[in-house]
Amino acid sequence: MLLSKRKEEQSKRLTLKKTHDHCNSKNPKLAVILIHGIASDSSAFKHALKNLEAKKNLTDVRFITFDLLGSGKSLKDDNLNYDYKDQLEALHNSIEDLSLNIPVVFIGHSLGTFIVTHYAAKYKSTIESLILLSPPVYTKKDFKNPAFEVAIKMFKDAIALRNRKILEDKAFKNSMEKIALNPDNYDVLLNLKIPTTLIYGSKDQIIASFNYPKLLKANSNLKAIETDGHHGITHDKYDKIPKILEEILNA
Repeated sequence: MLLSKRKEEQSKRLTLKKTHDHCNSKNPKLAVILIHGIASDSSAFKHALKNLEAKKNLTDVRFITFDLLGSGKSLKDDNLNYDYKDQLEALHNSIEDLSLNIPVVFIGHSLGTFIVTHYAAKYKSTIESLILLSPPVYTKKDFKNPAFEVAIKMFKDAIALRNRKILEDKAFKNSMEKIALNPDNYDVLLNLKIPTTLIYGSKDQIIASFNYPKLLKANSNLKAIETDGHHGITHDKYDKIPKILEEILNA
């Protein structure tokens, strides 16, 4: 009876699908968890992982990816809200299941940067550092700017060119409304107490990088690296990651 009840409780427990878990060493010293963006899944890190795992100075790093709820191979259910509560609960349960006893670094891309910063704000004692790839930095003032609405429409139009149906998907719509366009995102980033590196492309028209200087000045835990790229997870960004991870390993 107790075993049956325990299994039932586990089945109700929100978790994410782990899609990659690899270390070139039998004794990893650092775990790196990568969280993808909207209208995507963990396969977006395919080339980045190939590059990172080939680095000789990162053989002691364990690289792990998950699909967020509503994406890839993770749970899709209309009963879910696909908000911070759902995503953070599923992510936390999934990390607990890893039973990690080594420091953890999060790498998030785009919408994934919102997930990892909110997670870090809630569970800061378990995280060594954050690396944010193409993090959108929208202030509450931006949401009232007509130009912001135009930029969001352009973003949705770009997604529609790849898959128009996804715009009607509940996971996409709620992720946009409840996570990407959450007015508290800026304040969470502003108040982070964890060493965080923002890596962004100078040609990225989505992230509102004009807000970066004020943010960096206000929070000494943040630093930024500019590349010549756009918004995607491209080599101009992931080429900057090995040095950051090596510094953490050698600290």
